[in-house]
Amino acid sequence: MKTDVIQSSDPKMHARNIQHMLGELIEHVRADIDQVSEPKAQALFETSAEVLAGLRTAYEHYETGAEKAMR
Repeated sequence: MKTDVIQSSDPKMHARNIQHMLGELIEHVRADIDQVSEPKAQALFETSAEVLAGLRTAYEHYETGAEKAMR
């Protein structure tokens, strides 16, 4: 996965970029669930997608200023 370097000091811009990358990774991991037949691998990929989704949500809360969520 190639990423573009952001030339900005705005942390929210970097957070938005990371959210986007996490979204792509979540989609990839969830697609892999259907590509394998081993139940342990499927469970690992689903768990990974859920953890990444939680991390993406934390970035969203940071970007939107949801202060309660960041405490």
